Amino acid sequence: MTLDQLREKVAGFPDGPGVYLMKDDRGRVLYVGKAKSLRQRVGSYFQPSADHEPKVQALVEAVRDVEFLDAPSEVDALLAEARLIKDIQPKYNVQLKDDKSFPLLAISKNEDFPRVEVTRDVDPKNWQYFGPFANAGDLRAALKILQGVFKFRTCTIPIREGDDARRYFRPCILHSIRMCTAPCAALIGRESYAEDIESLKTILAGRRRELVRELEAKMKAAAEARRYERAAGFRDQLRAIDSLGRRGRFRDVFDGDVTPIDPREGTEGLRRMLGLAGTPRTVEGIDIAHLGGEDTVASLVSFVDGAPFKPGYRRYRIRSVEGIHDPASMREVVRRRFTRLVEEESVFPDVLLLDGGLGQMHAVEAEFGALGIRPPLLLALAKHEGDHLFRSGGNTPLEVDRRDPGFRLLQQVRDEAHRFAQHYHHLLRRKKLVGGEKPRARAAGRVGRRGGKASKGGEA
Repeated sequence: MTLDQLREKVAGFPDGPGVYLMKDDRGRVLYVGKAKSLRQRVGSYFQPSADHEPKVQALVEAVRDVEFLDAPSEVDALLAEARLIKDIQPKYNVQLKDDKSFPLLAISKNEDFPRVEVTRDVDPKNWQYFGPFANAGDLRAALKILQGVFKFRTCTIPIREGDDARRYFRPCILHSIRMCTAPCAALIGRESYAEDIESLKTILAGRRRELVRELEAKMKAAAEARRYERAAGFRDQLRAIDSLGRRGRFRDVFDGDVTPIDPREGTEGLRRMLGLAGTPRTVEGIDIAHLGGEDTVASLVSFVDGAPFKPGYRRYRIRSVEGIHDPASMREVVRRRFTRLVEEESVFPDVLLLDGGLGQMHAVEAEFGALGIRPPLLLALAKHEGDHLFRSGGNTPLEVDRRDPGFRLLQQVRDEAHRFAQHYHHLLRRKKLVGGEKPRARAAGRVGRRGGKASKGGEA
């Protein structure tokens, strides 16, 4: 086909997710890619004004035909892309990568409660692998989406079925936000957990319809056996699988507004930089926004395992502070946030990062003292102080390498909290200027022991 013919063919592609296969004049597949909009993504290769880098231009010049396979969601497209790359091993899928080591999704074999992780290392004796995947960021984002469906663990805690001490273990925040069934705390048995892992493997193998039939049968059998809680779990998985097309958008989970770093390097770097005994899994950041002391608002953003977790975002309209007083506004946010966590018996974040300096730090320390609540690790980071990092209990900045992945992770949290606060403030100002009604406060769509669906950036 000529370029004009290729453009005409691509114009008939669907405006939805799927994978595309670029072929040469002998019908050999040169490249496999995925897209959330097949028509737009594939069409971008053949635009007359396209300015491709040399490697991509060489691919375009060799293409004589393009085929596509549509998919129900971006997650399904990602999995289909990985399977096709593994089976076909197209020439340009390797050539277009700077790093020829593709990421893999790994599930441990020899544990009572298998864990799931993204890796580039291979140990077939102890791990089962799926992939390879072309994009590590997309894979991690898809993993979080799938974790919300099957609630598998990603931690490295040794967990044994017969360990009675598990009954006294407090699960991490992933259980509170309904991302893990908490085998660490004996809240799920080995058999039930294994069923969830097998369901995950079925999805990864591309057998969605088969999985749906299996889950429907298991749900019916559990209900007939009066195992109503387990039946409800199968029901929730079916609903989540059915809605993957709506919830399986990567930017809803893995935010692209911040400069990307490897999440694992960020959390591990944070552990080393601060001399922590364990790797922090959850970091929350708070920022205040106002205009001349009016319409003061606050944001709270959540990062889980080094990546932004949008369902954990919260926004606040400050009620008890008049005028410009960021430290007092911080105190109000901390009071509302952590009294609610205590009431709901929810897990605290490992790190709480304040956008500010010592003034904000001392104010928040005082608020925790007044509440009688032991705080998480408190840090403060502010641009106007040269990105100096302060730690609770100290009055001088920490000496850190600003190129360290852990410090860069904190910068991301701080900048994301600032962006989210400014966005909310601008929204309120715009409504006020056009004479619309002020948005009424609504309870955040919280998750945890009381259940409910998480809202994205709900007002708390």
